[in-house]
Amino acid sequence: MPQLYLGLMSGTSIDGVDAALVDFSGSHPRLLDCQTFPFPSSLSDELHQLCAPSENEIELMGRADRAVAEVFAQASLQLLKDNYVRPDQIKAIGSHGQTIRHIPFGEHSFSLQIGDPNTLATLTGIDVIADFRRKDIALGGQGAPLVPAFHKAVFASKSQSRVVINIGGIANITYLPKLDSDDIIGYDTGPGNTLLDVWCKLHTGQNYDEKGQWAAQRSADPELLQLLCNHPYFSVPGPKSTGREQFNLAWLEQNLGCIARQIDPQVVQATLVMLTTHTIAKQVLQFKDVEQVYICGGGARNEFLVEELESELHECELFTTDELGVEADAVEAMAFAWLAYANVNKIQGSVASVTGATKGAVLGTFCSGRE
Repeated sequence: MPQLYLGLMSGTSIDGVDAALVDFSGSHPRLLDCQTFPFPSSLSDELHQLCAPSENEIELMGRADRAVAEVFAQASLQLLKDNYVRPDQIKAIGSHGQTIRHIPFGEHSFSLQIGDPNTLATLTGIDVIADFRRKDIALGGQGAPLVPAFHKAVFASKSQSRVVINIGGIANITYLPKLDSDDIIGYDTGPGNTLLDVWCKLHTGQNYDEKGQWAAQRSADPELLQLLCNHPYFSVPGPKSTGREQFNLAWLEQNLGCIARQIDPQVVQATLVMLTTHTIAKQVLQFKDVEQVYICGGGARNEFLVEELESELHECELFTTDELGVEADAVEAMAFAWLAYANVNKIQGSVASVTGATKGAVLGTFCSGRE
């Protein structure tokens, strides 16, 4: 009998929500469908505004909290309709929400996601598990990245050590040693698509550089690349996590202002690709026993980025997670379906060696949709 869960993920790009329908009745979770539902442009603009200090933040956040939940509910119900599944057949929704601030360092560190789970549960009639990050933070962790526990559950191999690279707005890696070891390692490496997307939108009007075609026409600027690679985050050892708070358009423009010449926007785009691939590859190559590397997330569809990454990884074989039976674009949404499943079944959803918490924990809070 199927055990159906929904996973909802909206990432740093703030362009919409990925919704995954997953069956957990077998020995491994099985993806039945995954679709992307865009945010209305006005909501996307408000969410971008909330990612930096601005006026009237509390009211804007409160209204956006409800609006995001409404989009999540519409996405959930449409996905179920498309697959001829009733809401009462879904055990729970795992909702990541939309991150608007991630401040993992210092006193009273926090990570804030919006997308009211009470509204989502009420509109769908389905129980919702949400707020996955704050339990880990309460235990001294950074609340991120959370996907490595899922990577272990789905992608680990007893015969070979692997690295999984997730390139969303921010890129992260998971090292999965062979022989089913508990000692997995994972952390954010730095920018993934976030700077690429914002720069592309600014100079072409397109939301992203499809297949990396715009960047591929030019070569990176060595001086700018070195400046960008000097960011202190890259020399901090894991566990660590980051976000738009550190890597944003203002930071990029500040570095461009340090160079006493104009750099063509296409050259900047090519340089940002190299920033992503260089900072990922530097971390992956630390794991000397790795034979195979698997890439997922939106960056897996950027052909130029993947080619550059493959070049930097030298002898490691590079594949997408499609080769392991999970569509690269669906991994994160599927991970939050798994986190909901883990919550319901009292399985630890965090890994202390990844987040820096004192221990792993069952993550998420429950909101009933069936009352």
